[in-house]
Amino acid sequence: MPPEDNGVSSGPTRPGSPAGPGSQSALRRENVRRVTTALAGDGPATQAQLTRVTGLSAGTVASIVHDLEAEGRLKLSPTTSSGRRALLIHLVDTGRVAAGIDIGRAHVRAIIASPTHEILGEAVRRLPVGHDADTGIAAAVEVLDQALSQADRTHAHILGAGVGIPGPFDTETGRIGSGAILPEWVGLDIADRMSAVLGLPVQVGNDANLGALAHLGWGEHSAGENFVFVKIGTGIGMGLVVDGRVYTGHSGLAGEIGHSVVIDQGAVCRCGNRGCLETVASTAAMLHALSAVPKPPSTTDELVERALAGDIATCRVVEDAGASLGKVLGQIASILNPHTILIGGPLSVLNGHLLDPIMRGLTRHTVPDIIDTTTVAMAGLGDRAEALGAALSVLMAADPADLYGPVDHSPSGLEVSR
Repeated sequence: MPPEDNGVSSGPTRPGSPAGPGSQSALRRENVRRVTTALAGDGPATQAQLTRVTGLSAGTVASIVHDLEAEGRLKLSPTTSSGRRALLIHLVDTGRVAAGIDIGRAHVRAIIASPTHEILGEAVRRLPVGHDADTGIAAAVEVLDQALSQADRTHAHILGAGVGIPGPFDTETGRIGSGAILPEWVGLDIADRMSAVLGLPVQVGNDANLGALAHLGWGEHSAGENFVFVKIGTGIGMGLVVDGRVYTGHSGLAGEIGHSVVIDQGAVCRCGNRGCLETVASTAAMLHALSAVPKPPSTTDELVERALAGDIATCRVVEDAGASLGKVLGQIASILNPHTILIGGPLSVLNGHLLDPIMRGLTRHTVPDIIDTTTVAMAGLGDRAEALGAALSVLMAADPADLYGPVDHSPSGLEVSR
């Protein structure tokens, strides 16, 4: 269960958002969130147990339980506690879910997750490289429908959809920035576009930031931790967690480490500069570097297979990429001093083949004290991380009344626009 307030700490407050943090309504909402989060994460509990877990007063817990039971969001059953009769408090399962959608250069994935972080449905589809927004969004609708069917839910159950996209996403303008992995999508207000198509509230985030968020909710990381999540794919991005919160910067553009220069006068990058990290350490750059060998790999999966099999050329390319990545991570570690650096994306299965050269590069470009106190590891959520983080962003932003309130099954509810 993630810490209560772990969110993505950037972006302006939307019009119509709840009252400010000091208001009575906001305080009540937060207290309700504490109670429902405790019940969702730990299961049924007595009022005394909820008081201890949430840190709220017995009177506040009693008032919240009374109101939520009256609204049909909680049910009570008799039990005994310390030899005395008591009431066990249960959340009523209304079937509410969140959708997480990860759109990449050559794939789209959808995950359906419950408020208790159970993955109920999942679907993925390959996309043509260089696909336009219409193609990608239509595929997102398709995989979302498949995941919903697998989860035995309808669109009426969906609280909202989180969407992860590769490349810079400007939270001030709501648009995909230049230098994106999906150049055909640059300038698109993806939240408005996808909300209109899906018929759902949509919130958008950079895929690396959402991957970092996923490791707060589904990984082994918790409140107060400082760690870095690095996604290596067609591009390279970083999600930064500071004191248990994802930090995205002034306008959401923090973590664009793929455009850190590692080779002066190197190859021209898609951003317009030369010698960026992406030109030597992205999967696209590795495949390009291997294009001169006999029967070169054409996909990342083939690259991974050859590296694991010990192919000399492939291992050399992976080693060079790891060393360059380690150089940049050494500089980042010197500035941020994170507890952990997680390596995610499709190359995470390479383990030591990639980790060893990363560590060598890291060691050369930071001080021993930082090396001694920093853990570098492969991320544990694989290709799911970005979609999981997108779903979690919806759950964390939701009002408890929406998470555990009644579901609107009317035709005017959350229907998909075709």
